[in-house]
Amino acid sequence: MAKPKVHIYMPVDETGKSHKLMEDAGADVIAPDEGWMTKANASEKTIIKLEPGAVAGMGVAALSFQVTRETMAACPDLRIISKYTVGVDNVDVEAATEMGILVTHCPTEANFGAVAEGTMAFILTMLKRVRERDRYVKEGGWRNPELIATYLGRRQLDPYGGITIGIIGLGRIGSRLADLLAPWRVRLLAYDPYIDESKFVHHDARSVDLETLLRESDVVTLHTNLTEETRNMINAERLALMKPTAILVNAARGPIVDIDALYDALVGDKLAGACLDVLPEEPPAPQSPIRGLGDKVILSPHQIAHTRGGGLQPAVPWATDAVLSALRGEVPRHVFNEDVIPLWKERFSGKNLLT
Repeated sequence: MAKPKVHIYMPVDETGKSHKLMEDAGADVIAPDEGWMTKANASEKTIIKLEPGAVAGMGVAALSFQVTRETMAACPDLRIISKYTVGVDNVDVEAATEMGILVTHCPTEANFGAVAEGTMAFILTMLKRVRERDRYVKEGGWRNPELIATYLGRRQLDPYGGITIGIIGLGRIGSRLADLLAPWRVRLLAYDPYIDESKFVHHDARSVDLETLLRESDVVTLHTNLTEETRNMINAERLALMKPTAILVNAARGPIVDIDALYDALVGDKLAGACLDVLPEEPPAPQSPIRGLGDKVILSPHQIAHTRGGGLQPAVPWATDAVLSALRGEVPRHVFNEDVIPLWKERFSGKNLLT
């Protein structure tokens, strides 16, 4: 019997140990020499073509490389698309579900915790005027009343009530951020229609509708998956609800925000600032208007989870285990499209391809 083909179209494991682990289990592993970051930095979108006969595909959520219905239909025995990332938004998940193919992801703490910490850094950098004060001193200046910062939390000995921070999406990242903010004594609002009320209580956040959150928050931070529901969720109409003194943080996915509407709001002083780890077009074009807004915008190269001991390396064993489970005919952990499981079991349950 031919060995089952595992096509790692965007390799993450620089050591190759996980590749050998799958080979020792009986798989034929196909992987290019170049790592994932080389491909992820490409500006042109490419449709991934899996090796003919592949039963598993592995890669990252780089918007420039799309796993489409066409990709998966070309491999009739495909069992799984295993992502090394938390996000799966470059995979046609709906098509995978219809075709009985698992899509798994890796919500490792090293990554979701790093996103929450990075979001805190964004908020503090913007509100405490860190960049502006640093530049002012280096240019020969000293104390300047225009470089006033924002105090985040309520103060016990005066009537200052602190700011309001609104978290859109109270999943792993949003919850961790809420916990990080707890000692700061800010007022926390959260919007997430898919979780139980008890989770809001547990993280000391008041559950509100999206419009209320936008109107009342001094900082709005996004922590949702990219779906048809969330695409362009923050559009011109919703940006108009926000305070002109507010800032927007997007450390989720670029297309959640209408970038043109955001630019207009910032240029028109209808919004004070934005912190963006992600953009609809990655990398942005050299003449992208959002790059020319100076201190009104903090830009980061979709790297907020890239920390020492973090990044994608902690996900390697998770993604590898998912593939090995699927090849043994077992449902792995961290299935993103859980609706597919009954159909997948009909097709593959108990059918072991490994030696």
